Amino acid sequence: MGVVLGTGQIPLRLRAWDGSEAGPAGAPVLEFRSRRALRRILWSPGQLGLSRAYVAGEIDAPGDIFAAFTALSSAGKFAEPGPFRPPSAKELWLLLRTAVRLGALGPNPAPPPEEARVAKKGMMHSRRRDAAAISHHYDVGNDFYALVLGPSMVYSCAVWPDDAAERPAASGATAADGTLDTGLDAAQEAKLDLVCRKLGLQPGMRILDVGCGWGSFAIHAAARYGVSVVGVTLSTEQAGLARKRAAEAGLTGSVEIRVQDYRDVQDGPFDAISSIGMSEHVGRAQMPAYAAALFGLLRPGGRLLNHAISWNAGPTSPDPDSFIPRYVFPDGEMISLGEMVDALESARFEVLDVEALRRHYALTLRSWVGRLEQNWEEAVQLAGAGRARVWRLYMAASAIGFENGLTGVNQVLVRRPGGEEPPLRRSAWL
Repeated sequence: MGVVLGTGQIPLRLRAWDGSEAGPAGAPVLEFRSRRALRRILWSPGQLGLSRAYVAGEIDAPGDIFAAFTALSSAGKFAEPGPFRPPSAKELWLLLRTAVRLGALGPNPAPPPEEARVAKKGMMHSRRRDAAAISHHYDVGNDFYALVLGPSMVYSCAVWPDDAAERPAASGATAADGTLDTGLDAAQEAKLDLVCRKLGLQPGMRILDVGCGWGSFAIHAAARYGVSVVGVTLSTEQAGLARKRAAEAGLTGSVEIRVQDYRDVQDGPFDAISSIGMSEHVGRAQMPAYAAALFGLLRPGGRLLNHAISWNAGPTSPDPDSFIPRYVFPDGEMISLGEMVDALESARFEVLDVEALRRHYALTLRSWVGRLEQNWEEAVQLAGAGRARVWRLYMAASAIGFENGLTGVNQVLVRRPGGEEPPLRRSAWL
């Protein structure tokens, strides 16, 4: 088994279905539970084959998943979410020879049912296809997301205190594996409040929340700042829970949740717009139209806060055969911070502030993985083993991407020129 992934070059120990092991002693373990795993990798070398085998339960990382995938990423086998280094001719030959010796040759197994089929549903980024892509990711089940996200129900990067990276938990108890846990809820509240301050919210303002999720920002802004909020999402499950949460908070008069594409919002102008973790779904080609649409929905002087993941590792095009588009975010596309700022400025927005939160997202993702693993059996009951494995893999690999600088996340604050001038100093929202 040791030749399958070239453990002489990767600090990883492999365990086969017959109990045999190969690789450095004490290294993270990757367990091959079935010959089918080798067959998948032979048919789809690299990230896609590994992903399919993991989701199907044919490969596992039974110990520290972060350590195992860091080892794979070090050799380009699982760098997430950009292009991976394809296997060399020597590696393919070794894999084929090993597969023959182990009796793993055979037809290509069908992909796990969790793999998205959105690509067959019309033109990319049409309203219908975007709705299908959003449903694939977000309509997994509100109870499943609650296990992972916790009471805040915020599915984007939290903002942690300065010492969060130097201690195992930001506050309170520590998760079983030492990851951040109870501090997550406070860190998410801090993020929501930071957005409110950057937008300069004042009582009586009317706010648009693009990609409102389960309504957390809308509820926070309405309750704490006395504004009215229109939240739009393409997920029917998110919208249902967001309305329920707003009603339980006594905010039905100030929080309106719609299942609506942002391109169909016609009842502006708004005093401010928040877009938190939504523009990754827009796509590079559509970014100018996205920026122009939000510009048109703002009153003069109104601010837009765009919070989005960025691709930091140079120019790239989406790889349709990588894990993220196949299993997590169909049609999702990260762009660089420079491209985002260019699109906003081209739409005539004035940039007020840019804040990078890369390390904050790594901490957030590790906390989500900790919560998922602590509640693993319930997560499997709610969403199925395959879907739970998709989320464990996605969040762990993404944390590694943020830690090694492949990906970042940025809050870009802009305003539509005109109206009241912004404060002279950033201290107004720090």
